[in-house]
Amino acid sequence: MKNFFTVLILLVSMATFAQEKQTIYQFKVEDLYGRPFDFSKLKGKKVMIVNTASKCGLTPQYEDLEALYEMYKEDNFVIVGFPANNFASQEPGTNEEIAQFCKENYGVSFPMMSKISVKGSDMHKVYQFLTQKKKNGLEDSEVEWNFQKYLINEKGELVKVVKPRTLPTDPEIVDWIKS
Repeated sequence: MKNFFTVLILLVSMATFAQEKQTIYQFKVEDLYGRPFDFSKLKGKKVMIVNTASKCGLTPQYEDLEALYEMYKEDNFVIVGFPANNFASQEPGTNEEIAQFCKENYGVSFPMMSKISVKGSDMHKVYQFLTQKKKNGLEDSEVEWNFQKYLINEKGELVKVVKPRTLPTDPEIVDWIKS
């Protein structure tokens, strides 16, 4: 009888976890131009999600992000940027200003979404998924600063969190894209 209850508890726990675990594909957001962006259209691709800012010491990472995107976009890889003003007010611009800055200074061609919050009580639902183990099934994390990277596999599952100072061209990221 004890074994029966142990198995029952295990099955209920697994079913609960399976119901709570989500994928990135459930989210629909707006891009910098106000157009809808549906993550489900990225099925089968590896995705890097990164929170960005235009007045940060790490802002030059835009150049590496664009180079990485150009190099691997034909290999089922995409970068999705989310401007956020959560750290030292380093992204004060409007969506229009951000779009112009990214294009003029770094030639950004990867998808950039509307400005959101990546932490705090107004954290966007995408970042709730990225930072909460009960939703992403991998780990709890906190967005430490601008240019933190979240790696999503071809099934829409979070597989790795990469620190802000790690360059987009770091072997850890490039090897993941190529694998």
